[in-house]
Amino acid sequence: MFDSVAPTYDLTNDLLSLGQSRLWRSRVAKRVAPKSGQTILDLAAGTGSSSIAFAKPGVKVIATDFSEGMLAEGRKRHPELDFRFADATNLPFEDKSVDAVTISFGLRNVVDVPQALSEMFRVLKPGGRVVICEFSKVTLPIFKQFYNFYLTKVLPKVSGLASKTPEAYNYLADSIVAWPDQAGLAVELIDAGFENVTYKNLSFGVVAIHMGFKAKDAK
Repeated sequence: MFDSVAPTYDLTNDLLSLGQSRLWRSRVAKRVAPKSGQTILDLAAGTGSSSIAFAKPGVKVIATDFSEGMLAEGRKRHPELDFRFADATNLPFEDKSVDAVTISFGLRNVVDVPQALSEMFRVLKPGGRVVICEFSKVTLPIFKQFYNFYLTKVLPKVSGLASKTPEAYNYLADSIVAWPDQAGLAVELIDAGFENVTYKNLSFGVVAIHMGFKAKDAK
């Protein structure tokens, strides 16, 4: 499914998010806070639109995805990035090998979320951070009705015009509805071993950014 939408994926997302996706990516980059000498692992990186924000001088960025179509498109757009195929539930990286792990709008698509979080924890260096940006639950009651209408009625119609594979965006709406709320995902991070877990709502809770840390003395 993601192979087929790769060429128009970023443009369609900008359209369907009413331009908010660029803001969300910038907020993620601030929380990842890449520094020279660090290695940043970006999971479900797609075409690299999220990864490129971490490409600062002296920073090694590894952009991974489970879709070969997305990776191929990403390599064309951002040849300066290190694109690799990877399954989030079985990462091909050594223990304690990266300084930060991040995933934006991809955790919902993972078949085994606890296993993916466990893998993120494993590859992180002690003191490293995880940053997850994902669709969440709207917190403003007056906005909730409008958002639900947009998600279930407007988005499928607009995606039918903007994309050759609108079924991919019907799946998007269904997966958002089924996803746990902000507190629920925070609990899953804690269960995976992360500490100092926090989250920040963006766009009235349409999206939430979760962050947690691997203890400095973690084995």
